[in-house]
Amino acid sequence: MTGTLYSGMNSDNPASPDPVAPRPAPPGPETGSPASADTAASADTADFGFRQVPRAAKAGMVRGVFDSVAQRYDVMNDLMSLGVHRAWKQVFVAAMDPRPQYRLLDLAGGTGDISFGWLRRGGGPVLLTDVNANMLAVGRDRAIARGLIGDVALAVADAERLPFPDRCVDRVCIAFGLRNCTDKDAVLAEARRVLRPGGRFFCLEFSRVRVAALTPVYDAWSFQVLPRLGRMVAGDAESYQYLAESIRTFPDQETLAGMMRRAGLARVTVRNLSGGIAAIHSGWRL
Repeated sequence: MTGTLYSGMNSDNPASPDPVAPRPAPPGPETGSPASADTAASADTADFGFRQVPRAAKAGMVRGVFDSVAQRYDVMNDLMSLGVHRAWKQVFVAAMDPRPQYRLLDLAGGTGDISFGWLRRGGGPVLLTDVNANMLAVGRDRAIARGLIGDVALAVADAERLPFPDRCVDRVCIAFGLRNCTDKDAVLAEARRVLRPGGRFFCLEFSRVRVAALTPVYDAWSFQVLPRLGRMVAGDAESYQYLAESIRTFPDQETLAGMMRRAGLARVTVRNLSGGIAAIHSGWRL
């Protein structure tokens, strides 16, 4: 997917593209070619929770999950984090240091929580993107309801192959989205490519618990309670089972930091939240 950019000002007709020339990411020095962590098991398969599935099929399977949960995405996050995700997101947005002169690219931004938080804190224009059109439609409607649509452009875009030119934004962020991408190394390389020199990448994601006493409680919640709640609240246990499993197969803090360095990001830092249940990773394009 090359992606289509939609102007927030044209939200009444989301099929009408804004006249911004998209640019597919070319191979070469800008994107780099780091060794993919996802190819460790097989070049032909990818993880979908605890299952190995054909690599080409994963994106469609993930899209099906988020088609299912799009209208109840906040409920999903509340169930998965017991509501703490709202505090994590506030910390995440503050760490990005929003300023009026900075332009933000929000990857897998879905319903817009991070983009709206950025704007409320005085950040500059936002490119809100997601590979899932249903999720992005929720974000568009919320931007309109909040009176923020004039500062938000929306694009259905694949984070692994961004349709934007090199060095076009000051901040790139992805919150609770990287673990659902098939080629995580490609996402990191693309993030670096579109950052201006001096720009910074941020990732908020569920990670590895660092407090041993929390581990059995967290596992019981994720694999016994959460799918049942998903069935009761959203009528969809399978999507919640996948989401819990996807957290356990995601790279731990140190592994993700190493992947970011291989993608060319510098001064990589990690900040654990709630004992490592989630973590913020950041790195600079210098």
